[in-house]
Amino acid sequence: MGVTSSGRLEGTTSPLRQDSRRDVKRVLLIALTLNISMTLLKLVIGLLSGSLAVLADAMHSATDGLSSLLGLFTNGLSDPQPDRDHPYGHDKYEGLGAVAIAGFILFTAFEILKSAIERIAAGLPPLRLDGKELLLLLIVLGCNGLLASYERSQGKRLNSQLLLADARHTTSDIWTTVVVLVGLAGVLLFRVTWLDVAMAVPLCLLLVRACWQVLSSNLPWLVDQIAIAPEAIHEVAMAVPGVLNVHDIASRGVLGQRVFIELHMVVDADDLPTAHRITELVEEHLEARFGAVRCTIHLEPREYAIAAITFRGTHG
Repeated sequence: MGVTSSGRLEGTTSPLRQDSRRDVKRVLLIALTLNISMTLLKLVIGLLSGSLAVLADAMHSATDGLSSLLGLFTNGLSDPQPDRDHPYGHDKYEGLGAVAIAGFILFTAFEILKSAIERIAAGLPPLRLDGKELLLLLIVLGCNGLLASYERSQGKRLNSQLLLADARHTTSDIWTTVVVLVGLAGVLLFRVTWLDVAMAVPLCLLLVRACWQVLSSNLPWLVDQIAIAPEAIHEVAMAVPGVLNVHDIASRGVLGQRVFIELHMVVDADDLPTAHRITELVEEHLEARFGAVRCTIHLEPREYAIAAITFRGTHG
């Protein structure tokens, strides 16, 4: 039949991702304010005590602030509604922002390691510490914990990859502060000056881990990795009365947010209106199973039916 079905795209519009940018912006503004405050506090503590670990932690908090600032910028660009120039929406701006946050995290890890090497080369100068610095860092730790929990819960509620990435960055700041507190407590109680520098290694490992978590959750989306197993789509489509064959199935996007599905289909119909109704039923079943989807269904004559349901190539 050689007709591309745009069913819901021509008639009733399929459900799109809710525009939650205003809510995301509010969360990011709160995060930015707190991150700036904690960065300044850590910077003062680090300068007064001479602690490399605290200064490194302040640098990490500074990247938290930069990531929140970047998030505000990309959030304004990531309009989920399609337009003439972006018919598939602007969602990937959020993914790009999240990848940039990963870059900030990796840069922080490099700077911490570099500072540790310079400190060793300088002969490990003694620190100027008392209990007040530890108390202030405990307050900072509590604030970081509340902020990370708030961003994570709001990110899940709003389906925002940007907020979830920023929450991971904030969580990594919690662990860096914990490591710093352990090191400073050792310096204060046992006068072991090298502990401050030794903490640089686990700090770097924690930051690299956080960087990988952000990348692994966003790169598949940006490179159009499969969103739904073709076998699952095939099962749903074949269960619709009138569908004889489904093949060349492809999908991309984020499941639970918005997914684009393309497939070729053979139906038991001799006229276009009947075939069109079957394709609409397939779209309705896919939406009921997988949530918000946009389908492109290419109808073909019966002799085009094939057994393979998806594509084969270099990666299998």
